[in-house]
Amino acid sequence: MATNKELLSKGVKYLSGSVPLLFLGPALIYNAFMNKGNVWHYLVLAIGIVVCLAAMFLMYLGLKTIVRSLSDD
Repeated sequence: MATNKELLSKGVKYLSGSVPLLFLGPALIYNAFMNKGNVWHYLVLAIGIVVCLAAMFLMYLGLKTIVRSLSDD
């Protein structure tokens, strides 16, 4: 049972792309809740939520790709 190194590197790239988003998303959401008086509150909150969802999606893709590279699929 050999590991597909191309798929493994692709999965690691997905996971490494999600790491900055894991920190950026909650920071944006926190910033939106601290600045409720600002007119950009809802926009920053929406961007923070989208960034968090993108981080979760990239983690899912990365883990799925890594598991697929480890098995003979």
